[in-house]
Amino acid sequence: METTPVNRLESRLGGVTLEGEPHALSAWFVVALRLTMGLAFLGAGLGKVAGGSFDASGYLMGAEGPVAGLYAAMAANPALMDVVNVVVPATQVMIGLALVVGAFVRLAALGGAIQMAMFYLGSWDVAGPLGFVNSDLVYLMVFLAIAAFGAGRILGLDRHIERLEVGGRTLIERYPKLRYLLG
Repeated sequence: METTPVNRLESRLGGVTLEGEPHALSAWFVVALRLTMGLAFLGAGLGKVAGGSFDASGYLMGAEGPVAGLYAAMAANPALMDVVNVVVPATQVMIGLALVVGAFVRLAALGGAIQMAMFYLGSWDVAGPLGFVNSDLVYLMVFLAIAAFGAGRILGLDRHIERLEVGGRTLIERYPKLRYLLG
């Protein structure tokens, strides 16, 4: 009897081929990673909202590295800070919720990766031989992995959203570009 590999990873990019057969438990760890990052971001966002006095200007003024000047200029602009002080916690809550329920996971993971890239550039620490690797960079990579794995299709709402019938076709068949937001 011939068996087809069910759990297979393969990618070709720039003449390099990567192949592997992850363990069957990989799906559970992808879900755990999605939930962990979702709960972390949801908690961070709710903490800022519940505190009622979130102000990113202190962080921006203390930024180091390649964006220090930009961040300081942002912090000096009261109108911009009014927007930033709403957008940061609101997006953290939305990203967290999306990851927890597994809906629009690729979009949420991209939002999380962008936010972590902004934090990474603002907390520039390149001391030591591997000083460029800090928790912000690690979280950025985790968000990209969540997106790459299509983590919303594993015990998440994206699996069901993609299968919704719209005009006799599935949502993804009708709007193929949604693949970049769902999954």
